[in-house]
Amino acid sequence: MSLPRTLRPYTIPGPAGALEALYRPARQHATAGAALICHPHPLFGGTMHSRVVHHLARAFGDAGFVTLRMNFRGVQGSAGEHDHGVGEVDDVLAALDHLQQLHGELPLAMAGHSFGAWVGLRATAVRPEVEAVVAAGLPVAVYDFSFLCQIRCPLLVVQGARDNFGPEEQLRAAAASWSKQVSLAVIAGADHFFEQHLAQLRQRVVGFLRDA
Repeated sequence: MSLPRTLRPYTIPGPAGALEALYRPARQHATAGAALICHPHPLFGGTMHSRVVHHLARAFGDAGFVTLRMNFRGVQGSAGEHDHGVGEVDDVLAALDHLQQLHGELPLAMAGHSFGAWVGLRATAVRPEVEAVVAAGLPVAVYDFSFLCQIRCPLLVVQGARDNFGPEEQLRAAAASWSKQVSLAVIAGADHFFEQHLAQLRQRVVGFLRDA
């Protein structure tokens, strides 16, 4: 019998106070893993309800993962104040701890869009138990990602060819020094928010997760 697929409001104990979240169980008892999904920059409207975050969570669900989305500190119902990507790393670590408490028997994964990818990747760099990562719209024109030379788990970067925060040429130049664990998937015609290309984003993520 399949587990219920109801999206459940959830609360995670965070370092700056309670973090608002959404939890969805996997479609079957035999789940592929447990994934944390991180949202884009809150000062520009990013929340756990953002469209790309929704579609990332949907892709992980299609691949058999339990999913947990959360609002970073200071966003909507989450306690605390925005910390420019510093305290948000601690939020990710707290959420990963919580996922392990809930599903310690399952492999951990993480996904993020834009700012959420930058924050999440920095957190997973110190969490070797994370076995797969997806970064959508990696903002290489805004943040330093040189630390990806040391990433040890498979990482899929899905980028729009028209992403103004991570132009393809700049992304490929940066990726030349990254770990061999990193793979790039550039979607022709897509922008930073994958408008009109969200189905392709999901397809790339599901394929990666099933092969990882």
